[in-house]
Amino acid sequence: MLPVQIKPGIYWVGAIDWNLREFHGYVTQRGSTYNAYLIMDEKITLIDTVKAPFAEEMLSRIAHVVDPAKIDYIISNHVEMDHSGSLPAMRRVCPNAKIFTSAPNGVKGLTAHFGDLGYEAVKTGDSLPLGRRTLHFVNTAMVHWPDNMVSYCPEEKIIFSNDAFGQHYASMERFADELQLEDVFFEAKKYYANIVLPYGPQVQKALAAVLPLDIEIIAPSHGLIWRSHLSDIIERYKTWSANESEEKALVIYDTMWHSTEKMAQAILEGFERKGVPAQLMSLQHHHISDIMTPLMTAKYICVGSPTLNNNMLPTVASFLTYMKGLAPKNRMGLAFGSYGWGGQSVGQVQEALTQAGFEPLDEMMRIQWIPTEAQLQEITERIAAKLP
Repeated sequence: MLPVQIKPGIYWVGAIDWNLREFHGYVTQRGSTYNAYLIMDEKITLIDTVKAPFAEEMLSRIAHVVDPAKIDYIISNHVEMDHSGSLPAMRRVCPNAKIFTSAPNGVKGLTAHFGDLGYEAVKTGDSLPLGRRTLHFVNTAMVHWPDNMVSYCPEEKIIFSNDAFGQHYASMERFADELQLEDVFFEAKKYYANIVLPYGPQVQKALAAVLPLDIEIIAPSHGLIWRSHLSDIIERYKTWSANESEEKALVIYDTMWHSTEKMAQAILEGFERKGVPAQLMSLQHHHISDIMTPLMTAKYICVGSPTLNNNMLPTVASFLTYMKGLAPKNRMGLAFGSYGWGGQSVGQVQEALTQAGFEPLDEMMRIQWIPTEAQLQEITERIAAKLP
């Protein structure tokens, strides 16, 4: 349980969750980390804690640097329990430490979770002298909870960025440039798509507040630390927060006896004919959180379901509910599907896409029983005709 020095006198002392495979309905095939940071100064400071079951792992790492009882300050950048869960344990270990959190929502949230452990509220513009170093606080409300804030150390040019710029990624490495960068960028995109996507305007506001700062290291609360390629991850956040889409298509579906699947393949061929990159994603084989990663930047979203008991299939309903909550913008949608007698599912999919704010790519496509080759050809031609 060794700490990792990220700059002289500043250490990663968090925990690695190798076995995490689900986070709020989002599958995390690579596990995760809960990042906490220790600053050795006149006032020994811990920035964030870890999920409660990992408190001993964090304390073990801290103990390699200093007796945890000597910690003077604890900064709680975020109330959510994967960040704050070990605060009660820390309070027992260092009963005289001051706990700083955002005003007013950090204080309210921590009190609701853990009772009154003694909190001191800070807001944007406040600073905390540690000795040779100082921490400056910036409120980043709704990135992605009302209490969120980031902490900036100008002397070290480090921003402790909370959930921004993070990834669910368990590894022995602590820095993004120690791994395949495209893997880290992919996990950062998946994290944004499944956690942060609804809060684009708030992300842009937060970026405007923190980007003028002189930053050499971005230390997030999950995953790898950015000590290089800062401009790359920042530019991605600018694009993602603008909800910009590309000329790409996703064809998402479930099927019972392959009729809806045949329609999905015909739709895919329509995009291919016009040179639009397209991807077929079966809900039997792709988790909804994995679908959100390419969906975040795809312009055309086609969703298909056969009818089961006068409804769309539960997998399709689940995906549409999940997607709507993440609120992708500037998309075009298409509902399609097969049916035996009722045929209600396609209209339900269409209604869900409309409620999500998608513009229609075409009228919904319904085929009774098994589609003929002529009907499939017509679908392909209809799609191609709708594209520029």
